[in-house]
Amino acid sequence: MFSRHSHLVVPKQTSVLNFPATMSPPSTAIVYDQHGPPDTVTRITKIPPVEMNENEVCVKMLAAPINPADINRIEGVYLVLPPTPAIAGWEGVGEIHSVGSAVMSLSPGDLVIHAAYLSGTWQTYVVEDQSLWYKIDKNTPIEYAATVSVNPLSALRMLEDFVALKPGDTIVQNGATSIVGQCVIQLARIRGIHSINIIRDKPDSDKIKEKLIKLGATKVFTESELEVKGVTNLLGDIPKPSLGLNCIGGKAANMVVKFLKQGGTMVTYGGMSKKPITISTTYFIFKDISLKGFLLQEKYLDEAQYRCSIDHLLALVRAGILQYEMEMVPFKDFHIALEKAMGKQGSQRKQILKF
Repeated sequence: MFSRHSHLVVPKQTSVLNFPATMSPPSTAIVYDQHGPPDTVTRITKIPPVEMNENEVCVKMLAAPINPADINRIEGVYLVLPPTPAIAGWEGVGEIHSVGSAVMSLSPGDLVIHAAYLSGTWQTYVVEDQSLWYKIDKNTPIEYAATVSVNPLSALRMLEDFVALKPGDTIVQNGATSIVGQCVIQLARIRGIHSINIIRDKPDSDKIKEKLIKLGATKVFTESELEVKGVTNLLGDIPKPSLGLNCIGGKAANMVVKFLKQGGTMVTYGGMSKKPITISTTYFIFKDISLKGFLLQEKYLDEAQYRCSIDHLLALVRAGILQYEMEMVPFKDFHIALEKAMGKQGSQRKQILKF
C-alpha cells in the first residue's frame, strides 16, 4: 500500500466533474517497488481516487524536478529513504484543485509548493493536509516555482547561516555549474560578495567560464589551473575567501580549502565524486579552518523563515535577477528525463517533469 501522502494523480482525459467534491480524481504516478537503477526500477501506474478529509486539499501537480537526491533515493543510497513501494519525487509546484470543508487559507486555482519536504511529487494529483502547502505568487514561472525549495534555498541558507558575510568579502566553491553553484554566484553578486568558482576541465571550459562570469562570477578556474603552488596568488587584490562550499569531495574539496583565509570555513553539502575529503593537518593547525556539513532537511527552518526565504528567491526570479538553465520534459517521457538527469545523454540542464 502507498502512504496517504504519496498516492494521488489523474489521467489528463478524466473529467473532474465525474467525481464528488470529497474525492480526489484517479491518479497516475511514477513509482518504484524496490531500490535500484532509476531507469529500470521506475514505472508509471494508475492509482484510484482517495477520499479527502475536511482539512485536506487536492493539488494538481504542474511540474516537478529530478534532483540528484531523487535519484539517490530510488537507488537506495540516500540517508533517508521512504518505504517501498514509493512514489518518487521530493519537490514540485501545483495548483489547488479542490479543498476540504474546513480549509480557509487556500482556494481552487491557487499556485502552491510544499511547505515541508515530503516524498511523492512525481504524480499528477496529491492529497495532503492544508498546512503542508504554501501559496505563492501566480506570476511565478512554474519551472522556477518547482525548483526553488531545494537548490536555490540551499544556496541562500549556506551563504547566510555559516559565516557573517559582508560586501567586499569573498567565497569560493566547486561545482560552480550546478544549480546551487549558479545561485550562489548570483546571490553573492547581489550582496556585493566576490565569488571564486572551480569547474571541471572540459573541451568547452572557456564557454562555461563566460556563462558563469555573465551570471556574476568574479573569477572562474578549471581544476588543472589550480594545480600550482600558492593558488591564492591568483586572486590578485581580491580578499581571501572566508567561506568555501564543497559539493564534490576528493581533490576538488582540497582546492576549496587551499583558497580559504585564516579561520575560514568549508561547508560540504554533497559528494558527487564519491571520494572522501582528506585535508592536510597543516590547514587545521596553522590556518585554523573549520569543516562543516549542510543538509537542508536538517535545517528545521520555522514557517516564517521558510516563507521569507522562498518569497525572497521567487521575487528575484520574477525580477529576472535569479536565473538558471532547465529543460521541461513531458511526464510521459520521464525515462528520457531520468537518463539526462543521470548524465547518460550529456545534458547539463536541470530536468523538470511537466504534467
